[in-house]
Amino acid sequence: MGKSFREKLIPYTFVLPALILLALFSLIPIVIALVISFTGMDITGLGDLSQVKFIGFQNYTQLFKDPTFLQSIFNTGFYVIIGVPLVVILSLTVAILINSGQNRFFKFMRLIFYTPSITNTVAVAVVWTYMYNPSMGMINNFLGKLGISEIGWLTDPNVAKYALIILAVWKAIGLNMLIFLAALQGIPRSLYEAAELDGANWWQQTWYITLPSVRFSIFFVTVTTLIGWFQFFDEPFVMTKGGPLNSTNSVALFVYQNGFQNSNFGYAAAGSFIMFAAIIIATLIQFRLQKKQQGR
Repeated sequence: MGKSFREKLIPYTFVLPALILLALFSLIPIVIALVISFTGMDITGLGDLSQVKFIGFQNYTQLFKDPTFLQSIFNTGFYVIIGVPLVVILSLTVAILINSGQNRFFKFMRLIFYTPSITNTVAVAVVWTYMYNPSMGMINNFLGKLGISEIGWLTDPNVAKYALIILAVWKAIGLNMLIFLAALQGIPRSLYEAAELDGANWWQQTWYITLPSVRFSIFFVTVTTLIGWFQFFDEPFVMTKGGPLNSTNSVALFVYQNGFQNSNFGYAAAGSFIMFAAIIIATLIQFRLQKKQQGR
């Protein structure tokens, strides 16, 4: 009996270090943040916990009356709705095109598209800020030669969100392209050969063979990209600081501003848990849709 119990216990000892790290650096901080979200904790509470007062759901109710937070929710939703499909579609398209060739040119293009993914986001954002400059930026200079007037890429509230999305999509394509390439290279060549014998053209082969074969990769990329865009932070933080007129402020940036700049930790923690709940709900919806597709 004792030996059988020890044998059953052995596999868990291998995952125990990972579980301990997960608890220390993920689960416990999440619980602490949840508790803080129900308090009015500010910078004074860091030095004296007796100053921390429990205020219930006041932070949460106040958030939904805060126009800045409501604007950040709208902006984040806009980023997700526009950015996620663009990343998935463009990265899959690039992967299919690169996978269609085997010579050095296609291998070189694989490197070209992947390079933005491994560059530092802050450095890239600074460079793109100069490119977006209304009067001296490379983009507006090029548009001016085409007879197009200057565009306030980061100064026009109606354009700034699109400017950030363009940068984020450009940077995200490379990594997801590699994921799709790995899936594409696992498709048996015999399927395409049989389709060619039946007279299927390239579009038909792509629609009826390629896309169904990589549906799990599409699901994985969609979920990870969705989570990443809900946490959209680096680009607006470096390039616009949430402006102009909060038109680019995301929920993640709102949490940072209130927690680390205004030292309103309870308010920031409440905002982070609203974002956390939105991510969980969106992910569960993706899993439900995936199960329905498998059922068909």
